[in-house]
Amino acid sequence: MSGAATNTAATSTAPDPADTPFTVPVTDRLTYHFLIAVDVEGFSRLSTAQQKQVQLDLHEVLETAAAAAGLDRRTWLRQVGGDGEMAILPPDTDGLLVLVSYPRALAAALAGLNRERTPPIRLRVAMHHGPLSGGLFGAVGRAPIVVARLLDSQELRDELRADPVREMALIVSSSLYSDIVETGFEGLAPEEFHPVEITAKGASFPGHIHRGPR
Repeated sequence: MSGAATNTAATSTAPDPADTPFTVPVTDRLTYHFLIAVDVEGFSRLSTAQQKQVQLDLHEVLETAAAAAGLDRRTWLRQVGGDGEMAILPPDTDGLLVLVSYPRALAAALAGLNRERTPPIRLRVAMHHGPLSGGLFGAVGRAPIVVARLLDSQELRDELRADPVREMALIVSSSLYSDIVETGFEGLAPEEFHPVEITAKGASFPGHIHRGPR
């Protein structure tokens, strides 16, 4: 009996927990998470072959940036689209890694990629922190809506379009600004974030667009 038990354990194919992304369970629990949404400018104007290459390049950039920032994308719950993704990070994620290390690493990875490609990839990035709950078709709550509205806002689109050399435009929610940016930790400078009031579908979504050096 003991030999059989040993053999079963030795041949187990159970996945390593480190390789399994967390999931938001379908329950009435409400947990707080950081959310990061990314979108490629002008994706729909590209040919099918170009779109496929952009997806490959974007994946590489996001993976490189997360690793450089000390974040593990294997633990993120990601909702991907043709031209980007919305990611929900584990509830114990360090906010300074999200708001300081990751944008810097993302800008650096993007710049490195664009030195080797034409046309360059230009990104809109939105960040928020809020409560959500697990639903049958994914996370539900106001937090995913907020980050989606910030990402898709005309204000952020105009910010990126205004500077043809700029490769990335970042917006954070007003709550993320007050909770983290205003701490001043890790060189965060509140004066580098410009307040905007975004209106979409009859609702208001205040945010702050980053305009200073990183």
